[in-house]
Amino acid sequence: MSLASLSAPVLSRIVSLSVAIANHAGKIIRDVLKKGELGIVQKENARDLQTEADRAAQRCIISSLSQCFPKITIIGEEGDEESKQISGKVYDPTPESTIQVTCPPHLASLGEEEIVVWVDPLDGTAEYTQAYECRKSGHQGVCLLDHVTVLIGIASGGKAVGGVIHQPYYNYQNPGSELGRTIWGVVGGTVGGMPIVAPPEGKLIVTTTRSHSSSTVTDAVDAVCPDEVLRVGGAGHKVMLLLEGKAHLYVFASPGCKKWDTCAPEAILQAAGGILTDIKGSPIPYQASVPFRNSTGVLASAPGQNHAFYSAKIPQHVKDNLKA
Repeated sequence: MSLASLSAPVLSRIVSLSVAIANHAGKIIRDVLKKGELGIVQKENARDLQTEADRAAQRCIISSLSQCFPKITIIGEEGDEESKQISGKVYDPTPESTIQVTCPPHLASLGEEEIVVWVDPLDGTAEYTQAYECRKSGHQGVCLLDHVTVLIGIASGGKAVGGVIHQPYYNYQNPGSELGRTIWGVVGGTVGGMPIVAPPEGKLIVTTTRSHSSSTVTDAVDAVCPDEVLRVGGAGHKVMLLLEGKAHLYVFASPGCKKWDTCAPEAILQAAGGILTDIKGSPIPYQASVPFRNSTGVLASAPGQNHAFYSAKIPQHVKDNLKA
């Protein structure tokens, strides 16, 4: 591993390496789709899919981080078996591909053994596989590759402290443009990789699930009285909409997402001045020992929004339906 400064705080070095690794994982994801050999398997249900891109990207991320930081705990969406298959998958970035990450004083003394990394190697698998099917059939249907992200979230003491979101297909609708963009952030520090844009005033735009709706989800969204609702895929993509000024709130009153879906987005959003909690307004815990599922949903607000105000608008029956 060749980082610019091995004397930098551990958290700075992990975030810096994660940016480079996420970029490389994005290339793996694009290569798998281009080759058309997705190797799709079903996990918990027909809407919960895994592809060779998920598996290969996770092997790259976990093996590369583990080699450089052997004492950290890493939890990946695709399970332990994928994490063990690391032969030949280590990515060692050049100094030119790493960045300088400033660590706030209160996090500068963290040791490797205090850090838990939550990895979603391909958030938005449904949209990824649908794009493949669309291309294979030759139909010019809706392609939602911008919903796909790579998420590397870093936690300590049960709190999200750093995160990386990579968008492998950023700019895919602009032929000739360079594909991909990576955003990173450290809580109490700064956000890099993009400018933070405020959402429009005088209206309320809410983003929520595209494919996992229910009466509880609908009741929560309706309760905040949105002027517009954006139904999109991927937790990472939804938080990106908050950072890009395209939405004010992310409302998801369902136990459908997991810790690896929210850790990185929460850290970056918080670094930008926003807030991510469960639907009741309580913090989401990220210790390695906690259940993976976010059983009490997700509520996230863009920087400058009154998170407590919108949390109070969520009906009590919605909160009661979501048990920890």
